[in-house]
This record gives sequence, C-alpha cells and structure tokens, in this order.
Amino acid sequence: MSAPHGINPNIPHSARVYDYWLGGKDNFEADRRVAEQTMAAVPGIRESARNNRAFLGRAVRHLSRLGVRQFLDLGTGIPSQGNTHEVAQAEAPESRVVYVDNDPIVMAHARALLTSTPEGRTAYIEADVREPRTILEHPDTLATLDFTQPIALVMVAILMHISDADDPEGLVKAYAQALPAGSYLVLSHLTLDLIDKRTADDYVSATSSQAMHRTPRTGEQISRYFDGFDLLEPGLVAVSKWRETPLFPDEPAWMYAGVGRKR
Repeated sequence: MSAPHGINPNIPHSARVYDYWLGGKDNFEADRRVAEQTMAAVPGIRESARNNRAFLGRAVRHLSRLGVRQFLDLGTGIPSQGNTHEVAQAEAPESRVVYVDNDPIVMAHARALLTSTPEGRTAYIEADVREPRTILEHPDTLATLDFTQPIALVMVAILMHISDADDPEGLVKAYAQALPAGSYLVLSHLTLDLIDKRTADDYVSATSSQAMHRTPRTGEQISRYFDGFDLLEPGLVAVSKWRETPLFPDEPAWMYAGVGRKR
C-alpha cells in the first residue's frame, strides 16, 4: 500500500502490526518487520492476537443479545473482519457505534469501510483516548449515543499502549463515570501472567527496543479497571477462554479479558 500524506511508512505502528497479524494488508514493510521479529521471538503471539479479535466479537454479540444497542469503541484499529458495528448490527440493526482512534490511516479506512445499516448509526472520531472529555463531549459522540441509556465501553487491547504515567486506571474511571448504571466495560489487556518465565523474558527482550510502547500488566492490576463493575461469568480470564470455543485454544495466552456491568 502507498502511504497517505503525512504518514511515515518507515515508522512502525501498533495498529498496522496488529493488522498484519490478523491477515490484513493495510501495513508497511516497517510494520511487517516488527511483526515478524516479534513472532520469531515469541511464537503464538499472532494467534493470540486473533483470539483477542474473536473475543471482541463474542463480547459484542453477547451484549447485543442482552439488549445493549450502543457501543463506544476506543482504539478501534484498522478495520478487519468482525468489526464492532458489524457484529452488533447483525444482532440488532438499530445499534449505534462510535469509533475512536488517533491514527490517520485507521480513520481513513474507518470512514471508507465502517458503514452502518440504515436503522443504526456509526461515527468516527480522530482523538487520543487519553483525553476522555474531548471524546465524551465530541458533537459526533453526543449525536450518536444517548448517555441516559446503557452503553458498552470497548477497550480491547488499548490500555497496554497507555503508560503508567498516563494513569490508565484513572482513564477507565473517567469514561466509566460518564456511563449510566447498567452499562458495560469490555476489556482485554496484555499480560505475562499466563505464560512461562522464559517466554515472558523472550517477549520483553524482543520488544524492549521497539518504538511502539506496550506495557504488560498483572491480573491484579487489570482487575482494578473493573472497579464499580460486576464481572460477568467467567470473570477475568485468558482471552481464549471467555465464553465459546477460541480459534486457537492451544496457543499461549498473552491477554486477559473480561466484561463487567456497571453498578
């Protein structure tokens, strides 16, 4: 693919690395190089990424069947199969989704590919998830979502890109405070808890020199994001074990996942 104006194809980006792992084509040589280097050092991480994508679909489908019709998807990533609005609107065509990302390539593809059903609505905001007020008060957000009705806050594989200095726990609380009771948090996060120490060390070694920032966190740290929420069964578990059958059940689990309902 050619690089749009203002995009440096020589600098890898996490969304495009993830796109490569999912089998997409919207990535550059720099992204593919990082993706392949990481896969060589830590076999199974591509399959874990695909399990994570499958978790998104299962969670959105489950919430849709519980009656949720509104979704705020933070850190959208490059559109792939099973996007949030596709899953939600397949269950309920009137579903509404706001996508948020700060990568111009992501948003260019989002506007072209993430088209809503006539009954529903999608909006796309180019913004930094570390600025909750900008997103929550954005005119497109307010025109799409009704904050008096339950909303599913989707934070799938996004908080691992937020450093401790940027207070990810505080960010989750800022978004959660804006949601009415009965809303949901859909979250997955990179962890090293679920793999053996040697593989964890290999991962740290493989990624320590990469420009992209990723912070693995423990299950205890990740569970704190659900303060004020009641976790649905089966709780906070390996991403491959959150309901139904995973795509790659035998691959190492690199991520925790959970869905909680706001009290």
